[in-house]
Amino acid sequence: MNYHIASKLEALVNRVSQYRIWPAFLLISFHSSLALGADSAIEIIDQMEALYQGVSSSATMTMIVETPQYQRTMEMQANSMGTENTFIRILSPRKDRGIATLKLDMEMWNYLPKINKVIKVPPSMMMGSWMGSDFTNDDLVKQTTLTKEYFLTLEETDELYTIILVPKEETVTVWGKIDYVVDKQYMVPVGQNFYDDRGELIRKLEFSELKEFSGKLIPSRLEMIPMNKEGHKTIVIYDNLQFNPPGVDESIFTLRNLRSRF
Repeated sequence: MNYHIASKLEALVNRVSQYRIWPAFLLISFHSSLALGADSAIEIIDQMEALYQGVSSSATMTMIVETPQYQRTMEMQANSMGTENTFIRILSPRKDRGIATLKLDMEMWNYLPKINKVIKVPPSMMMGSWMGSDFTNDDLVKQTTLTKEYFLTLEETDELYTIILVPKEETVTVWGKIDYVVDKQYMVPVGQNFYDDRGELIRKLEFSELKEFSGKLIPSRLEMIPMNKEGHKTIVIYDNLQFNPPGVDESIFTLRNLRSRF
């Protein structure tokens, strides 16, 4: 009985396959396209995330925090080595001068010179606001690796790539989805849209004002806009950005340097 059933099944499969050769080819091509799309999405995101980095980098930036009640402007110096080490120090205004942030691999600390205290930032606070801005601690130090902690889907038009990122089950994040939009001509980011688990747009990050830094064309203005806080936004302007500059070495990325006064 089992032999006859197996024979009939084999014959049925053979008959069906005679009429399904072309659709089967399409199916193989479709799966290949999906794989190519995923690989391309990873390459694009990695390229975008590395755009402001080098083996090392040094930048001076202006951050403007706007609310309906006030506007704050801070000047900052930032250094990085690869994706693991980041050091940011506020230069002005005077009341905030010397406040610093250090990220070493997966750990982060803030230094508050007024009380001469170093505070370690726990993982639970990585999505918290940095210096009262609309950027989070994670935004500044890039602790989350998008291509490792999110599933990526690539869509495109004639002018734009849109990579849709959905967090993996083990990823610690408040975002249910992120849309990452990239300009195809210049291969620079145009915007990021951040959604909650219900699909509601919570905030958007816009990139503009292309400038050349160390031979790389990069958006020099980043504007973070929270959708649930009317009249709030934070602007970061890259005043200068150097890649692999002299003087940026491991001595910068230490707790001792974090405490130093200048």
